[in-house]
Amino acid sequence: MADELKRRLVHASGSGLVALYLLADALDLGLTWTRFRVLMVALAAGALVLEFLRLRVGLDWRLYDALTREYEQDNPAAYALYMISTAAVVLVFAPEIALPSMLMLALGDPISGAVSDDSLQRIKPPKVLVTMFLVSTVLAVPFLPLAAALAAALGAMLADGVTLEIRTYIIDDNLTIPVYASVLAFLALEFLPS
Repeated sequence: MADELKRRLVHASGSGLVALYLLADALDLGLTWTRFRVLMVALAAGALVLEFLRLRVGLDWRLYDALTREYEQDNPAAYALYMISTAAVVLVFAPEIALPSMLMLALGDPISGAVSDDSLQRIKPPKVLVTMFLVSTVLAVPFLPLAAALAAALGAMLADGVTLEIRTYIIDDNLTIPVYASVLAFLALEFLPS
């Protein structure tokens, strides 16, 4: 249980990246969207290097024992997938789409996890789905018009609540939450009336 709480806190710390970008002007940091993109790519590349060292070279820091789950011992860890997906949405989408999608992963996923029984199910129980949808909607509304916020929340809920499996590999929701949320928000902005 203590390790699960640590994982959720590390997850939530990703919201600090969004806060950094949002506060950059007020703090006179000079962090433009272009520079934020570079930062996110650098962080994702760093995560990939760490994962290479862990999986191929045998780097075995004690931190990995606390922050990775058993099924991640021989597979890419959730933190690397987290960084890859957030860097991807930052590269592809505008801030008003990418930032709430990042928050849905950073805050929505651990909150929905707190109401879940942590068992692997094809489709999570309704209370988990509703929790993820509501939290994601609240996170998206400051950035997006209501229809796009609801679409993004639907994407996050589907990514979090429906387990995808390709052959025998389960696709981690750290990879899909920001992507689904961003794609559906983008489509809503493009095709739904404002």
